[in-house]
Formats: sequence, C-alpha cells, structure tokens
Amino acid sequence: MRAARLVPRDLDNPYGMQFRGRERALKFVRPYRHIGELNPTEQIKLSRHPFEVAQAVIDTYSKEGPSAIAKVPGEVERLKWVGMYPQKQGGDAFMMRIKVPGGVMTAAQVREIGVAADAYAEGPDDSPVFGNRYADLTTRQDIQLHWIRIADVPRIWQRFWDVGLTTVQACGDSARNVCACPVSGIDAGEVVEAFPVAQAISAFFTGNREYANLPRKFKIAVTGCLEDCARIEINDIGLWPAEQSDGSIGFNVLIGGGLSDGERMASDIDVFIRPDQAVELCRGVAQLFGELGNRENRGLARMRYLAQELGPEGFRSALDERTRFALEPAAKELTNRYRGDHVGVHPQKQPGLMYVGASVPVGRMHGIELIEMARLAETYGDGSVRIGTDQNFILSGIPEDRVDDLLSEQLMKTYSPFPGPFERGVVACTGSEFCRFAVVETKERAVKWARTLDAKLADTGTADAGVIRMHFSGCSASCAQPQIADIGFRGDIAHVGEHIEEAVDIGLGGSLGPDAAFIDWITGALPVDQVPDALLRVVGRYQSERRPKEAFHQWARRTPQAELALTISGAAVVTA
Repeated sequence: MRAARLVPRDLDNPYGMQFRGRERALKFVRPYRHIGELNPTEQIKLSRHPFEVAQAVIDTYSKEGPSAIAKVPGEVERLKWVGMYPQKQGGDAFMMRIKVPGGVMTAAQVREIGVAADAYAEGPDDSPVFGNRYADLTTRQDIQLHWIRIADVPRIWQRFWDVGLTTVQACGDSARNVCACPVSGIDAGEVVEAFPVAQAISAFFTGNREYANLPRKFKIAVTGCLEDCARIEINDIGLWPAEQSDGSIGFNVLIGGGLSDGERMASDIDVFIRPDQAVELCRGVAQLFGELGNRENRGLARMRYLAQELGPEGFRSALDERTRFALEPAAKELTNRYRGDHVGVHPQKQPGLMYVGASVPVGRMHGIELIEMARLAETYGDGSVRIGTDQNFILSGIPEDRVDDLLSEQLMKTYSPFPGPFERGVVACTGSEFCRFAVVETKERAVKWARTLDAKLADTGTADAGVIRMHFSGCSASCAQPQIADIGFRGDIAHVGEHIEEAVDIGLGGSLGPDAAFIDWITGALPVDQVPDALLRVVGRYQSERRPKEAFHQWARRTPQAELALTISGAAVVTA
C-alpha cells in the first residue's frame, strides 16, 4: 500500500484552508427537546460559521495577537474547527492538532511536523522528563503541538499544506480524525483494506461546510483486520470486518460508542456495507445525528445518547431513510480478539518485508526525533510512518536483511520494539500540564510509574503475561481511554488533613474485542504518591493468582472488587 499522497503546492491557496459546500449547515429537525433554546455553543455556531475563523487567523489574529480573538464573541470556540485550543496558561499559547487519517504519513509529512515542533513548539520551561520542543502522538492517531503562538500559525499551515497535512476539523463539533488499523495494507491477517476507506471518509468530511456543524464531536473508526486495533466499539461509527454468506467481505456497522461520562459500547444496528458504501453510510449517519441530535443540552449531545434513545432498530430505520442505498442485514462478524498495539518486529503480507512497531511511552517525542524517524523511514523502509491508537509508531516496508541495521539506530534504542510490559502499555493524555479540564499531571507520572513497575518486576515473571495496559486521564473526559485499559486512572483530588492533594480513581479489567467490557472503578481519590506501591501490590497479586495464559483483565474481572480494593489500599496484601 502506498503512503498518503502529497498535495502539490496551490499558489491560490497556500494555507490549505479549503472549504466547500453550502454556507448553511444541515437543517435542524428536532433541535428543541425540553428547554426550548439552543445551548450557547450552538448559538455561536449559527451566528458565524466556524470555518470563517481560518481566514481571520491568517488576516487578523496572526498580526494583532490573541487580544483580537477575544474581541469576537465565540471565536475561541470556532478555533477548534481549524485544530486549535488555547492552553490552560492562556495568553499566546495554543495547542495545535494535526489530522493523520488512518494514522499513515509520508516521511516528508513526519519531517515537517518535526520541524514545526522544534521551531515553533518551545515552552518557557523544560520538563524534567521530556525536555522541550516535543509533539504528542494521540489515541486517535493525531499529532499535537504545544506552545504554538498565533503569529506562527499561518506559516505552519503553509508548510503543512505543502506536504499534504491539515489541521481542519481536528477538533470541533464535526468529524474528527478517522481512525484505522495502522498496518492496513501490510497486515497478513487483514481481510479488507481499511486505509483507503478511512482516507475516503476523511476526504468527504474535511472542509465540508454542510457537515461541519454537528451537535458534538463525531468519531469514526474502520478496520479490516481481525484484532480490533482501531477500537471500533468506542466510536460514534465503527466499521469492522464481516463476511456475507456468498463469501463477499465488507463491514458490519456499530453505532454510538464513546467514553467520558456515560460511557457506552457501540450498538450493532444489523447493517452490512461494502467498502464502496462506507462514505455514504457515514454521511447518512452524520445527517441523522445533525438533524436529530440534542442541541439544547450539551452534556447529552454526543451521538451515543441519540443511539440509546432510538435503540438499534430505531436508529437503523432512521438511517435507512437517509442513505442512498438500501441497508443490508449484518453479516458474519470476523473480529476474533483485541490487539492493543503493533509493537515488535512483524512480517508483512508482502514477502521479504517486515514492519517494526516502536514503543513511545505516553506518545511524547521531540521534534528532532520525528525528523530522525523520517530519515529512518526513507533509509530502511518504504518511506511511510504509521501511528497507532496506542500512541506508538510503526516503520514499514523494511527488507528482512535490513531489520538489524534499523534496530541498531539510536532512535530505535530510545523507543524500543522490545519494551517492558508496563512501558509498552502506558498511555496518557496531556493532563494538567496543558489542559484546562484536567486536575492532575499525567504524562510524567505515567512514565515514571511504568518504568518503576518494569524495573521492580523485571525478574518476577510479569513479561510472560504480555503487555499490561495502564491508561491515565487527567479528568473524566477520558482522552486517554482509561475505561478500556487493564488499569485505568482518572484524575481526582483527595482531602488529606486540612489540605487537598492530587489523586486518582483506579479501575481494573477493561478490554475490547470479543470479551469487551469497561473497567470497574475500584478505588476513588487515592493520593498519587500512594499509587506506585498500590500498583506493585495489585500486579504482585495478579502474578501469584493468575491461571495459565490468563490476561490481567480476565484475572481482575473474576476477583471480587472488595478484595481488589483492599489490595490497592494495602489492607490485604497477597505476596507471590
């Protein structure tokens, strides 16, 4: 499979802010539920189309500074439609998110992001763990930059557009980055190629005015492999492989998954589609969501609430009225397990070629390392880089006789394909370092906890249990997806004596795939300095009690929650 196509320079549109479609968004069929008034964000979107912020950034805000943004009501909200959020520090400090459909980039694209991180993403202080001028790989296969100044945004957009990158709709109430299996096209077990489908869906929605004003963010994932690595069940639309009785392969459709408060596994709505029907299917769902979704109460505006309200049959019926083809019944589902990552050295379906998945704890890399990653992709592989939903990266198309040379490179030693089970499985959101909603710092702690566990448990048999996935979100928004982790953390505060401390809620036993279930939250508001010892106790108990080939989540689910709570607290310690 070829990597993403470079977009040639367009002298009439040097910034890549391409928009199409009617100014007016989708009609609102049932916007009023109980209150009789659109919520404030909906009113902002109707008063001025969010895409208009792009030209304002180029013409005005980049020249006059953040104070000019503040003069326009709702403009900070509209910035999301061009992939930007103000950081919690305020002032001239923004997060910029770059869309990477399906997680696949060319070396040129990776290099340009690395240059941007090194040149424009410098904060005032160095992190003791990560230093400065870095980028974050996310759980939705995006890349985020921090400390971006508004004056630099147009030149960043221009450089990105020259290599075919965009930040349009990386945020906002519209279709976000479309996720896919990161090894689509090279995975020997893939039954239908997902990456072209993800590209086509992304191309339809990106810059499309008519579908840019949905009630809330809209997340789509597609995979053609058998291992659910795109995390289909927690998306608004999930497409995973299925086989008709005549042997034809396509996708079954899942609807209404999501995390945050009110988490929900997506529903099977009894629909099978061919790959060439995927764009129309997603368009129809977006129309349905845009027309019937809740625009009064923003807390109930995610599509999972509409899916719950309508039920699978009702949703299918409403969708059937809006698609340009008749909906076929679902076919035989082919997904057979959940694969959390692609770390390691693996054969491709192309004879003689390998792909190498590197572990990037919590997804944070320096800009200069991204530039080096691009060099390795061109020197040893097919010139593409792939990002997984696990915040790791993959180099593909490597001849077997070049693998050892690749592994000897310093970057591959820093981000090893052979990490310990905790470093391999650690995921974290940006936390209170940058996010206005997070109540605790996440990334530095998560890395330290993972490395502590790997060091202390290296000789105790943990490695043969496989990866143990720890996901750390700084608040209830679940950007790090803690509900599907073996061990999930959610930021909280604890009252200790007469003061408060940073703390976490701890949950155990999450997974996706055939035995999908969210974690059970076991302990609330445990002060963060008590977490490392609590983790050692829990993992030690798992090691002593686990059955042959029993994964952590399986052990956690069969162990009484009261006992797990005592183990976390230290009141009941079971030693190996």
